Amino acid sequence: MRERILRAVLRVIGASGVAGVTNRRVAAEAGVSLGSITYHFATQTELLRESLLLFVREETTRLTAFARQQRGPVSVEQAAALVEQIVESTVFGREEIAPLELYIQAGRDPSLRDAAAECFAAYDALALSVLTGLGVPEPERLTGPVVALVAGLQLRRLATGAAGSTGVAEAVTLLVRPAGS
Repeated sequence: MRERILRAVLRVIGASGVAGVTNRRVAAEAGVSLGSITYHFATQTELLRESLLLFVREETTRLTAFARQQRGPVSVEQAAALVEQIVESTVFGREEIAPLELYIQAGRDPSLRDAAAECFAAYDALALSVLTGLGVPEPERLTGPVVALVAGLQLRRLATGAAGSTGVAEAVTLLVRPAGS
């Protein structure tokens, strides 16, 4: 029941933003009684935080599966193509839009920052793993910029409705191996 409620929260956020999250609306979306919401989640902040963490767990599993496809040494181009494949495989349904709203809400609500930080730590760990596997010197220096590049391109793709190539493979390649190398 908890997971059903959390998925409903993500759908409500994806449709109406964080301001649209009310216990009544979540209960209706989840098909549960209003009392179930307060039984499982003491506060609105806990409801938002737990919904973001559900997304984090699932997104980490999805991204780790992509990373495991690459066995043995890979070239920068192969790694960049993998990142582009991951980016382009993301579907922006209501549940996938919700974490973007929650990141913004974390900027307003410090009680959500730990959950947002956990999400970015998962992205950072995956990026660090790929960069280390590529033999990039001091991969920690590029982890944040690679994650920011991908997140920014995803946000752009969502906001513009653009489909197809995002240019992320070329951008990652240039970030990891500057032009002329």
